[in-house]
Amino acid sequence: MQRAIVLVSGGMDSCVTASIAKDSGYELNFLHINYGQRTEKRELESFNKLSEFFKVRNKLVVDITYLKEIGGSSLTDFSIDVEKGEVDRKEIPSTYVPFRNGNIVSIAVSWAEVLKASRIFIGVVEEDGSGYPDCRKSFYDAFNSLLKVGLAYTDLRIETPLISISKGEIVKKGLELGAPFELTWSCYKMEDIACGECDSCLLRLKGFREAGILDPIPYIKR
Repeated sequence: MQRAIVLVSGGMDSCVTASIAKDSGYELNFLHINYGQRTEKRELESFNKLSEFFKVRNKLVVDITYLKEIGGSSLTDFSIDVEKGEVDRKEIPSTYVPFRNGNIVSIAVSWAEVLKASRIFIGVVEEDGSGYPDCRKSFYDAFNSLLKVGLAYTDLRIETPLISISKGEIVKKGLELGAPFELTWSCYKMEDIACGECDSCLLRLKGFREAGILDPIPYIKR
């Protein structure tokens, strides 16, 4: 059985990505990153619950709170307000954490080299995301090209199974694979009840509406 590193934030997209990796027959190794985000504790709780659900024996939690020290994002700099979400937003929102995914994927690559994993799975979404530059297909195509020349071995590849599909399609895929959406957390602002107003909440709720099913987590506003 080939090994895969699955980046699991604790959110809906990473949960479905883990389900896809499992369904593809990989041995799952879960990686979670704490980077000083507002909902760090709640995301870690979801990560641990998902690790139990998927019966993952090998999991790693890495602290990179230097991203909070660097700042530049309303997710890590609490003096910047998390703006109200806009599903059709064109500009990059304040919740973008500069080059976060580049940092996260690099950590996954290091761990993959040690485990001799053949795949890294990450649940990034381009078509129906928030416009983050490090969620684009071209970003991961370039990263995969880098892996061909930058590793001690060359059969490692980053997989982005959700990159070109909508939130509604993601929910439907998760339902098909039995993904435990009730264990996940996506809100950018709150840790007890989801706000229902940030970009992440709005996109998640949009996905469940498109799939014709009620989101199982609690919201202040749906």
